[in-house]
Amino acid sequence: MSVIIRSSTIRLGIFISSLIIAVILIFQLVWLKKIYRFEQKEFDHSVVKAVRGLYEDLDIKAYNVTPLNKLIENPKPDLYLAHITLPVSQDSMISYLQYELEDFGIFTDCHLGIYQADSSRYIFTGILTGATTKTKGNLIIPGISTPYDHLSLYFPNRRQYILSQMNVWITSSIILLIVLIFFGASLYYFYRQKFLHETQKDFLHSFTHEFKTPVAVLRLAGDVLKDPEISKKPDKLSTYAGIVEYQSAYLQNQIENLLRFAHTESHQLHLRKGKINLHELIEEAIVNLKPLINEKKADIQFQANATNPFLRGDKDYLVIVIMNIIDNAIKYSKNPCVYIATSNTEQSIRFSIKDNGIGIDQKQLKKIFRKFFRIQNGEIYTARGFGIGLSFVKRIVKAHGGTISATSIPGSGSNFIVDLPFQ
Repeated sequence: MSVIIRSSTIRLGIFISSLIIAVILIFQLVWLKKIYRFEQKEFDHSVVKAVRGLYEDLDIKAYNVTPLNKLIENPKPDLYLAHITLPVSQDSMISYLQYELEDFGIFTDCHLGIYQADSSRYIFTGILTGATTKTKGNLIIPGISTPYDHLSLYFPNRRQYILSQMNVWITSSIILLIVLIFFGASLYYFYRQKFLHETQKDFLHSFTHEFKTPVAVLRLAGDVLKDPEISKKPDKLSTYAGIVEYQSAYLQNQIENLLRFAHTESHQLHLRKGKINLHELIEEAIVNLKPLINEKKADIQFQANATNPFLRGDKDYLVIVIMNIIDNAIKYSKNPCVYIATSNTEQSIRFSIKDNGIGIDQKQLKKIFRKFFRIQNGEIYTARGFGIGLSFVKRIVKAHGGTISATSIPGSGSNFIVDLPFQ
């Protein structure tokens, strides 16, 4: 038994997966931050241990009677000041300090200076090169004056050194990020393929549904018209000729819609703009829809309220907009009553088309201007056609610099509002 997964289910899965990925990434960033802080503290502890070892090596008596945290200060993250008693042997201090730093795992450059409080200056400066250093940098020691003699230890590459100690964590995080991005991209690609498959399947279903009935009716009418006796029955002949004419016109209209839509999808709309009277355009659209209006016994009410009905636009395309909306209003109403009204805003002319049809629920109302979208009631489509009409309408309106919106109450009808700028 095959399991059919709808694109909506996949979309939910993508959302949940994206949420999980986001949580993992945030957790990973927080974890990296904690590791970085831990490595900073470890570096500080190692420097303190190295200085304590230096005190022991130099046999500095103050170390035995004064707490270590009072002998070593850390005014900046990469600068350490250690109390010393001058004079000291510079060569011994450098030798012992190099040994102690390496012994406690500090293999980065250390710029050191011996500060004499009486003269308020460094009486000695130098650089202890780390084991991983390839080129020797310029000597840098931040100038900090103190009332006591001290040893300044400055680590200019402290931050880079700590980050290098985190290489394993950083590399694993980057790999995880790449895997998660690839996973997310795969889910999105799968969703797109599923969506396109469903769209294609729905389109083929709509195509079969829209053309099967008219073709069957035409074939039946053709069989009747081939009967030699039909000429003796003029009423029946007229009826079937009318059926052939109506179904042929319907098929031609659907084919033209498909061809027009396919053309505009592959090319930009080329508008041939001219001065248009919107009131005359609406009346023309109503005349063009007379057969449908008569068939459905629709009540069309038109109120030309706009004081300035003129605008610049493409007449042929705008007629399609008006006809499409009125056509939908009539088709999806049991006893159609369509109310059309125009008005002016400061920069545009507006027309609204309101009906008393079946209406559209809010969840589906947001999607009616999407390509191939058709209104559903459960798993059944309540709208005929290919789901391209309103998408095409919106594209035409947008090409004119206008806007289209819709409001609807299920069971009470819908109202479409189009604003078109004067220029």
